[in-house]
Amino acid sequence: MGASQSTESNLAASIQRHLSKIVVAPSFAASLFFVYGFILWTGYMAFSKSRMLPVWDWAGLRQYERLWQMERWHVAIENLFIFGGLFIVTCLFIGCLLAVLLDQRIRAEGALRTIFLYPMALSFIVTGTVWKWLLNPGLGLESMMHNLGWESFKFDWLVNSDMAIYTVVIAAVWQASGFVMAMFLAALRGVDQDIIRAAYMDGASLPRIYFGIIIPSIRPVFLSAIVVLAHLAVKSFDLVIALTGGGPGYSSDLPATFMYTMAFQRNQLGIGAASAMMMLATVMAIIVPYLYSELRGGKKNG
Repeated sequence: MGASQSTESNLAASIQRHLSKIVVAPSFAASLFFVYGFILWTGYMAFSKSRMLPVWDWAGLRQYERLWQMERWHVAIENLFIFGGLFIVTCLFIGCLLAVLLDQRIRAEGALRTIFLYPMALSFIVTGTVWKWLLNPGLGLESMMHNLGWESFKFDWLVNSDMAIYTVVIAAVWQASGFVMAMFLAALRGVDQDIIRAAYMDGASLPRIYFGIIIPSIRPVFLSAIVVLAHLAVKSFDLVIALTGGGPGYSSDLPATFMYTMAFQRNQLGIGAASAMMMLATVMAIIVPYLYSELRGGKKNG
């Protein structure tokens, strides 16, 4: 009887010790299958002869060769460089500027911070839809200016194949700048105030303090912001779909919209899988060095 009670007690103690792992295990297994399992499946499809339906016949690099021979893919890559470059640089500039202004302890700081952060709470679909209304020549800004009497005003970027990608930049910057501002503001508030006071006592001006002391001390935040924004740029899909639909034609296509079109609309599953793997490689090229530098920095501090 004593041995039975001891066994039950040990079992209960063992379950109690591993309860958190038991609770998390189903979610972990599901994530392992539905995320990494499908990444492996997509990777194999990129080397197969798949078109409308998955085919397991090996085709080597044929899908990648076809991918890089397509003009539409080159347009998507060019748009990614334009969109990503302008999106990252503009968000960093506006976010840093807003953070510096709010760091002056101005009135209504809490309300302004909420207003600037609010766009990030919206989905990209909502953002794209709203900006589509605003930039529509027949409904938005151009129509409003005409109604106000400025008949010569023209802003047709949304329907201009050469300028459509820049409307995506405008909408994305509007949504993400507040998030970058929050990152910089948190970093600014964490700077040692004794150093700033000492610089004031030495007669340094406010711009010199920011450019010579404060901003250089928050360089890791710049790196983190760049990684986050680059990741958002590479995987941008819903904003483009809601705002331009990849058009006019495919002039505002990005790799994510290209992949969707090939895989689910053009019955080119193999090419869609190949483009998805190229996107994965791009994201890994951004994130892996960042994680390596963070881990390396953590070991040095440890």
